[in-house]
Amino acid sequence: MAFEITGRIIEVLPVNQVSDKFRKREFVIEKKETGGSAVFVDYIKFQLVQDKCDLINESFLNEEVKIWFNLRGNKWERDGRVNYFTNLDAWKIERISDETAGQNVPPSGTIEDIPPELDDLSDLPF
Repeated sequence: MAFEITGRIIEVLPVNQVSDKFRKREFVIEKKETGGSAVFVDYIKFQLVQDKCDLINESFLNEEVKIWFNLRGNKWERDGRVNYFTNLDAWKIERISDETAGQNVPPSGTIEDIPPELDDLSDLPF
């Protein structure tokens, strides 16, 4: 399932070559929401993997962006201990210009732009 969010890029980390065949890049957005007279700020870390690492660079710092992402969860076991990890896998990033900020602008992509979700149930016939 694809999600989207807008926020301001506050950090772009370097590409991390995890193995010969896997690389990732993380970045953080600041998401502000108002609730009455209070302002709530969240700092949300996303990751880009493989060829998507090139979607962002340091020139995005302090820019308002719209991010499309998938929510991914993994289970990891070692020495009898079980851990769970949740990743926000970004697959599209679009800068928000001053003209379009606050407007409802439909995404420029098509349904074909949405990457398939990778899960164990993807080969089911329904």
